Amino acid sequence: MASSSIEIPEPPGTYVRIRVKALSPALGADIDAGDLRDLDDSRFAEIKRAWLAHHVIRFRKQCFDNAAIVAFGGRFGSFQPNLVEAGRNAAYPQVSTISNIVENDRPVGMLGDGELVWHTDQSSFEVTPSATILYAVEVPAGQGFTEFLNAQLAYETLPPDLRGYAETLRLKHDDTYDSAGTRRPGYAPVTDVRLSPGAIHPLVVTHPETGRNALYLGRRPNAYVVGLGVDESEALLDRLWAHAMQSRFVWRQEWSPGDLLVWDNRSLMHRRTAFDPQARRVLKRVVIEGSRPCFGSKLHATT
Repeated sequence: MASSSIEIPEPPGTYVRIRVKALSPALGADIDAGDLRDLDDSRFAEIKRAWLAHHVIRFRKQCFDNAAIVAFGGRFGSFQPNLVEAGRNAAYPQVSTISNIVENDRPVGMLGDGELVWHTDQSSFEVTPSATILYAVEVPAGQGFTEFLNAQLAYETLPPDLRGYAETLRLKHDDTYDSAGTRRPGYAPVTDVRLSPGAIHPLVVTHPETGRNALYLGRRPNAYVVGLGVDESEALLDRLWAHAMQSRFVWRQEWSPGDLLVWDNRSLMHRRTAFDPQARRVLKRVVIEGSRPCFGSKLHATT
């Protein structure tokens, strides 16, 4: 796995108002931009450029409340509708709480303390997010890591014949279960991956701002390559996932209170490792609306 301690300097003069240190050859950068609650347009323009270049960016020692994370997130675009009741803030409905804490027999937030499998946020939606912003309020040391995977590098390093084949295919992203494996209310268990609910997207998608292609795998459980037999779909997806999960494409975030991460759902997948259920973990999240995933010449089709 790519070490979180590797720091790769940017070429001199790349940024004027911020400092950027790449965290691995594959993805990730630390950014020093001062207090993000006092952010002007020129610093934000450089932040966004660094985000597009490094896929996931980290700011340390920030002091954000709900108003601050909404103000910062709004610079990236409109908010994706927040459809999850658990952890929703009445005053700031854009904000979700990610937490394992239970108070008075009610969860403070969502997604508990177990492993969250590799996924791209809300890939089972027709219109998918461009960015996710996650802020650490309270986190246990040395556990509950978040790992990120560069799906653009995974695509670019596929054998040419497999890469060309993937470009012709579409993938159904199951909507029945969340990334923790919990069945969503009102959904029946999946008995046939060909029939389960969920959006169908190209297996390879083109980034609408950079033009780079990426594997768009969503989540492995109950995924289905449209038009193939189930066994053929499973074999192909197993092959693609085995390639994509190589450690050379991965960077790990070890959380500290005050960490703020912004990641690009159009170029990355991510996962969370399980942590001690007795530990306290609270993070705040906003999700930024994107567009309908498209590939190549279809990029500017109706969204």
